[in-house]
Amino acid sequence: MTETPNTANAGLISSETLRRAIGDRYLTYALSTIMHRALPDARDGLKPVHRRILYAMRELRLASNGGFRKSAKISGDVMGNYHPHGDAAIYDAMARLAQDFNVRYPLVDGQGNFGNIDGDNPAASRYTEARMTAVAEALLEGLNENAVDFRDNYDGTLTEPVVLPATFPNLLANGSSGIAVGMATNIPPHNIAELCDACLHLIKTPDARDETLLNYVPGPDFPTGGVLVESPENIRNAYATGRGSFRLRAKWEVEDLGRGQWQIVVTEIPYQVQKSKLIEKIAEVIQTKKVPILGDVRDESAEDIRLILEPKTKNVDPDVLMGMMFRNSDLEVRFSMNMNVLIDGLTPKVCSLKEVLRAFLDHRREVLQRRSEHRVEKIDHRLEVLEGLIIAYLNLDRVIDIIRYDDDPKVALMAENWGKGHTRAASEKDYVGPARDAEGELTEVQAEAILNMRLRSLRRLEEMELVRERDALMAERAELSDLLASESLQWARISEQLRETRKKFGKDYAGGARRTIFAEATEVEDVPIEAMIEREPITVVCSQMGWIRAMTGHIDLTRDLKYKDGDAPRFIFHAETTDKLLVFGNNGRFYTIQASNLPGGRGMGEPLRLMVDLPNEAEIVDILKYQAGGKLLVASSAGDGFIVPQDEVVAQTRTGKQVLNVRGDITAKVCRPVDGDHVAVVGENRKVLIFAIEELPEMGRGKGVRLQKYKDGGLSDATTFHVASGLSWLDPAGRTRTENTLEEWTAKRASAGRMAPRGFPRDNKFTS
Repeated sequence: MTETPNTANAGLISSETLRRAIGDRYLTYALSTIMHRALPDARDGLKPVHRRILYAMRELRLASNGGFRKSAKISGDVMGNYHPHGDAAIYDAMARLAQDFNVRYPLVDGQGNFGNIDGDNPAASRYTEARMTAVAEALLEGLNENAVDFRDNYDGTLTEPVVLPATFPNLLANGSSGIAVGMATNIPPHNIAELCDACLHLIKTPDARDETLLNYVPGPDFPTGGVLVESPENIRNAYATGRGSFRLRAKWEVEDLGRGQWQIVVTEIPYQVQKSKLIEKIAEVIQTKKVPILGDVRDESAEDIRLILEPKTKNVDPDVLMGMMFRNSDLEVRFSMNMNVLIDGLTPKVCSLKEVLRAFLDHRREVLQRRSEHRVEKIDHRLEVLEGLIIAYLNLDRVIDIIRYDDDPKVALMAENWGKGHTRAASEKDYVGPARDAEGELTEVQAEAILNMRLRSLRRLEEMELVRERDALMAERAELSDLLASESLQWARISEQLRETRKKFGKDYAGGARRTIFAEATEVEDVPIEAMIEREPITVVCSQMGWIRAMTGHIDLTRDLKYKDGDAPRFIFHAETTDKLLVFGNNGRFYTIQASNLPGGRGMGEPLRLMVDLPNEAEIVDILKYQAGGKLLVASSAGDGFIVPQDEVVAQTRTGKQVLNVRGDITAKVCRPVDGDHVAVVGENRKVLIFAIEELPEMGRGKGVRLQKYKDGGLSDATTFHVASGLSWLDPAGRTRTENTLEEWTAKRASAGRMAPRGFPRDNKFTS
């Protein structure tokens, strides 16, 4: 909808559709975010905020060998002069440039608390001080020599560089990350010496392939070190396309403690992983028993990283333990690379390794040309001055006479005809001197220089020094002229500069040696937990209230044990630490517990509901040992049931596995191991039914089929037995009674059955 502006405001109000208005403004915002905030420039590897921080520090003369200034002063100058955003954001960006665990080659030398690898924040800007590092100065080298373009700052009162000269490929050396609108970038850090070698190769062989460059830059070099375990093929594809990922692991070693005891010492952790959160994650892994063979973790770090991982037992294989830790914690991370950069300062593009290095080299050539042209201009100006001074020395008496007696000596000097005055040097043949109105006249610049000469300069040696300086400048100018005229000489000079940079920031530089090493990813096969745990006999005890514990050894099952007040025994049986325990709830779900994870028997144990997610309203039907290949008979209170393989009921999570489907008031009632050829069922009406086990289906999950028919009540108990051995139960006197003549109770499944034999227990339960 549009509206017609009134006559008074006709020149101030414009009409356009809402869709177009929002689209134009959002596009403007998107472009601003991409170009001025999120994506780095491929030439110097910096975003505007970082570039402005370094330039402001240079303006404050905070050299690497000079004094420090308060960080508040630096961030204030950046905000007031170049970057009109929040000082907190500027200080955070500056603080990150000083963190040697975040930046491979720090650009800011911080004094005070600038944060740590644990994730602690830097101190407030009023407490810290900073200056530039030698690496930052290398990025700014040549800024005074017209190496790059300058533009007005945000209010037009000052100027700032569009890009920095950058003597090394900082984009790859320090990496970068950012999220723009519709695009993002994430570039890992690399080693400067390796990058310089790759650039030198690219200068020699401009059509070099990305795979060849990997001979010089084998992969990222993270400030926190670590072990890169990505395959060479994936690394090649990542650098060829600009997109990929790298698997990075912590560096560790086994420390011998004597007497067969050992521990694992982690000395380097993956990039951008906070040590405090890593320890919390490992502690959670121990608590949740995800890695049952890990006993404890502790931090013994000082200036260096030293994390201790203690195994539960010395029989554990260290490689197996670390393999499980890599899968279950941030001791192994995946760094995603997306080399999306502003390739010419304006256009975002996902670049390969070669394209990024080529953009840097082209920038260095332009910087070299501009600096050389700037130097030629300076030499020409100085030569003009020197020529005038030499003329003055050759005609010193006349010059003094003009200065002493003429009313306007400057005009008189310029009007005087001095002749040729001197003989040009051999190297002066290419030099075109200052333009003059007539041969032998001085220019205004030369006359001004003569008038500004000091009396102490009027000595004979000074003339010789001027001639020597002129000859040296003429030789330098000739060399620069040859350099500007020859592309091969320019690349040779750039190669020389790269070699100097490599020597300066290479292995002899503090922290210049490669930190991240390469290794093959040794994948440890999944080893059964039973194979990692020492096999020891235990006695599992669980009370009526659900408190469970493991007594050491196989104790007498009739022994009196202590329980909490109001509690009583319910389940007690012999097992081993390598066993899995199956817990069957009356909600029809099976839960799995590792016997080695049970609490010790010195106390009262722990509630079973803390180990598995058994609902509060659900009751425990049975607890039994898992037998591989075994089968179970499960049945509900409604008299429905089936046979289920034990392998099908093992749960992998705390929430368990639903096996017997129950609804409403119906609950799971029976869970018995299958051991026999017939099934015996007794209902709450004390009627017993016996039928062949073949009549029951074998299922993985379901409601089951009808076991026994009831008019009133439901199922009381069910069991399996061998008909040849008879059906046994305990009589009221506690004696075992066996009934061998069972034809009276044998019928088809789902029959009503007959009244139980004389002496059958009053609780309607078979013996287990």
